[in-house]
Amino acid sequence: MQLVFDFPITPKYSFDNFVICAGNETACRFARRLTDESGSENLLYLHGPSGSGKTHLLMAMGGCFAGRAGLTAVPCISFKDVDEIYHGEYPAEEVSRLAERFRGAPALLVDDLHLIPDQQSVRVELWQLFNDFYQAGRPIAITGLNPPNELPTLDGHLTSRLLWGLVAKTDISDDDSRRRIMQKLADDRQIILPADVVDYLLVHVRRDVPSLVTALDAITRYAFSAKRKITLRLAREALTLL
Repeated sequence: MQLVFDFPITPKYSFDNFVICAGNETACRFARRLTDESGSENLLYLHGPSGSGKTHLLMAMGGCFAGRAGLTAVPCISFKDVDEIYHGEYPAEEVSRLAERFRGAPALLVDDLHLIPDQQSVRVELWQLFNDFYQAGRPIAITGLNPPNELPTLDGHLTSRLLWGLVAKTDISDDDSRRRIMQKLADDRQIILPADVVDYLLVHVRRDVPSLVTALDAITRYAFSAKRKITLRLAREALTLL
């Protein structure tokens, strides 16, 4: 997996197909405000657990920024795979590798900030890159697992600056949100997912979204291979094979 990748303009991750619920409505509204050309906001930090929609919103914003700039994609970094760019070496005196990735970019998009390595040189690179975009008035959208003031390896100056902008949490911990997301995933896969199967998954599978996605994909593959429609009985059979 590449650390730095492009967010293409694709309907797969857009504002239109983002599942809005009580726990992420503010995050979605703030993301839209950041992409509003007539607005005054240019800084957004989203935090929440894995699978709660942070990256979806980041990609939706990336699509808007790319379209506005006449591009097919915009760069983004994810600190989830930091070794892909630094290879375990963090030289203090070098041209910023992060700045090179964002040269000429219309926006600064950073995913998984909580995984930034505890290295002063990397923190300095990110702080300088952040300032370049902020002073130029270019949009900045960053995501992380925790709020800015709960990121121990983050530069104190950057923590303070992030708190100046819009901050919102993405939370899909309630069952209604999970049901809506499961139905959205089923629609994306063009399958019919009965309500009783969704309820069964919420009881018998770990409740985080990645685990639910894994279970749904397993059920889908099993249904296709068996040439049967998805039912509660089939779902039970499929999950015994996981």
